Amino acid sequence: MIRAIGLLSFLLIPLVPGTAVTVSDNAPSQIERLLRLAGGPSKLALEAALSAFHSAVEHGNVAYNRYLTVIDYTLPSAQERLWVFDLNLETIVRRELVAHGKGSGDAMATAFSNRDGSHMSSLGLFLTDHAYIGSNGYSLRLRGLEPGVNDHAYDRAIVIHGAKYVSPEIAKTGRVGRSWGCPAVNILVARALIDTIKDGTVLFAFGPKSS
Repeated sequence: MIRAIGLLSFLLIPLVPGTAVTVSDNAPSQIERLLRLAGGPSKLALEAALSAFHSAVEHGNVAYNRYLTVIDYTLPSAQERLWVFDLNLETIVRRELVAHGKGSGDAMATAFSNRDGSHMSSLGLFLTDHAYIGSNGYSLRLRGLEPGVNDHAYDRAIVIHGAKYVSPEIAKTGRVGRSWGCPAVNILVARALIDTIKDGTVLFAFGPKSS
C-alpha cells in the first residue's frame, strides 16, 4: 500500500490525455491479464487508465492502490461503462451504468469540459476524496489531477452519487438520464460502490478526446 498523503495537499499532474507514460516492467503483462476478463473495457481505455494510475502512484498521490475505477465514455450510456478493478486480485469487482452530463450529449457523450456551468462531464485522471451526505444523498467527491482538463472538478462539485434516472429499466429506452456533469450511478449500488473506492483511489474517465 502506498503511504497516504493529505488529500488536501494533492499534486496536480501535468498529463495530456493520450500521452504515453512509462509504467513498470510488469504493466504490459498486467494489461493483458486484465483484458482477458470477461466484460471489461476496451484495450485503449484500459491502457490509458493503467498509464494514468501508474503516473499517480509514482507521484505519491495514491493513498490506496488496490482499486482502479475506469469509465469509458466512448460507450453509450445504456451500456455498463464503469468498472472497478481489484488490481491485487486482478478481478472486476463492479461493473455499472453511469450517467454523463447533459451538456456532453444525449445517448453518447461527445463533448467534455472543465468549466463550471457547462453541465459537461470531464475526462482524465481523478483521485477519490471523502464520502459525505449531500443533496444527492451519499456521495463521493472527486479531485481532478490534470490541469486544464479536470482540475476544477472539486469546485464544480463533480461527484459520484446515486440517481433514480440511472437504472437498467431506464437504460432499455436507449439511454439513462443525464446529470449536471457528475458520474451518477444507480441509486441502489451507490453506497457500496462509493465505500469500495473512497479515500484516495484512482478513477480514470476515458473518452473520445482521450484516444
